[in-house]
Amino acid sequence: MAYTIKIGMFGAWRGSNYIDLIAAEDKDVIKIVAVCDKQAEKLDSVKGLEEAKLFSDFDSFIEYGKSVGMNAVFLANYFHEHAPYAIKAMEAGMDVVSECTSAATLKQCVDLVRCVERTKRKYMIAENYPFMTANLEMKHQIDLGTLGTLLYAEGEYNHSGDLAALRQLTPFKYHWRAWMPRTYYVTHAMGPLMYMTNSMPKYVSARAAHSELLEQIRDFRPNDDGMARMFCEMDNGMAASFTGCTAQASDYSRYRVVGDKGSVEQSGYTDGKVRLFYSAHTMPEGVTEQVSYIDPDPASWGEKGKKAVNAGHGGGDYWIIQNVIDYFANGITPFFDVYKGVAMSATAILGWRSCLEHGKNYKIPDFSLEEERKEVEHDDLTPFPDENGEGATLPPSTTYGKYKK
Repeated sequence: MAYTIKIGMFGAWRGSNYIDLIAAEDKDVIKIVAVCDKQAEKLDSVKGLEEAKLFSDFDSFIEYGKSVGMNAVFLANYFHEHAPYAIKAMEAGMDVVSECTSAATLKQCVDLVRCVERTKRKYMIAENYPFMTANLEMKHQIDLGTLGTLLYAEGEYNHSGDLAALRQLTPFKYHWRAWMPRTYYVTHAMGPLMYMTNSMPKYVSARAAHSELLEQIRDFRPNDDGMARMFCEMDNGMAASFTGCTAQASDYSRYRVVGDKGSVEQSGYTDGKVRLFYSAHTMPEGVTEQVSYIDPDPASWGEKGKKAVNAGHGGGDYWIIQNVIDYFANGITPFFDVYKGVAMSATAILGWRSCLEHGKNYKIPDFSLEEERKEVEHDDLTPFPDENGEGATLPPSTTYGKYKK
C-alpha cells in the first residue's frame, strides 16, 4: 500500500513557499493537512488549502494532527525555536523536517539526537542552498575526482538590506533577528561545502568584525557585528572557511573548493556559471583549457530538474520537497540528517564562543557518540532572550558589553 505523507506546516510566513510546492505534488504522495502559526494574522496568507485546518496553538495543531493521521511536521517557525517543537512532534509519532537550523544550544542538540534515537522517527534539515543549480554542478565536478585531494573550501552567505528593511524584519524588541550573533545563521554558507565535499566539521575557530553602519540601529538590533567568519578542520582533512549571515557586505553569496590539482567555484561574478580551473601540469586527459565556465542545465537532471528551475532559492526549495518525499515515503536517508544538522548548529554555537574569546579553538562534539553528548548535555548557554527579555546568557555581538547600559 502506498504511503501518503500527511504533513503539517508550522510557520505560515517562511512556510508559504513550501506550501505552494507541496500543493503542486501528487496528493496521494504528499499533502498539507494543517497549518499553524503563533501569529494568527499570518494564517490569512494561507490560501488554496481547503482541506487543511488552521491553528495558532501548536499543541492543538498536534492533537488535531493525531486525529487525522498527520505523520510529519515541517518546522518553519522562529529560527532558534526548532528543537523543542521537533521533539514534541516526534514524541507524538511524527517525522520532522526542520528549516533550517536544528538547535540553539548544545543541550538542545543532545536532546534532539536522543529523541530521534529513542522514538525512531525520521528527521532532516531543509537546508536548500546546497541544491541550487550551480552548487549541484560544483558537487558533480568535485565527485569526478579530477580536482585531486581537497585542500580547502570557502563559503560566504550575504543577505544585505537597507536599515529600513532590517527594521521591518525585526518587528519587536526581543525578536530573534535582533539578538542572533553572526555565526549562528551558518547553514547557507557551511551546508553547501559539507554537501559538495561529503565532510563534517571537527574543530572550529572564529572571529567577528563590528559594523559602524549597524550601530545606527542598535536601539532595536543589538547584534551590530557586520560579519563572523569560522575556520574548521573537516573530517576529510580539508580546511573550510565560511561566514554566518553577513550583513551589508556584498550583493551575492559565493562558494569555492580547491584541490591539489584544480579548483571549482561559483559566485555573483560568474553569473550563475561554474568556473573550473586546473593547473597546467595537472589537467585531466581530454581537457584542453586551464579555465572553463560551465553553464549548468537543470534539464539534464530530467523532469525534476526542469521543475526545479522555477522554485525558490535557485531550485533548492524544490529539491527539499523531493528529499522529504524520498525520505519519509521511501526511506532514502538525505544527506542532512539529524547528526549533520546538530553538527552545523554546534559549529555556529561554538563559533560564537570562539569569537568572544579571540579565536579560541573548540572541538565539535560527535553527537552520534553518547560519551561526547554527556559532556555537553547541560550546556544551555544562549544569546536569545525570551519574549520578556529574560534568559540570555551570551552577548549578541562582540561589542554588546561596551554599549549596554
